[in-house]
Amino acid sequence: MSGSDGDSESWKARGVALRVFVYIFATHLFAGFIWILFYVGDHAHK
Repeated sequence: MSGSDGDSESWKARGVALRVFVYIFATHLFAGFIWILFYVGDHAHK
């Protein structure tokens, strides 16, 4: 049973790493979208 505990910890660590990667990717995607909005708004013909 102690072997499965080590495997469980490995899966938890992998899950946390994946979640961090997804959060960072989503944050950069959102920041890029906001940057595009400001860029288009600044270059709009008024």
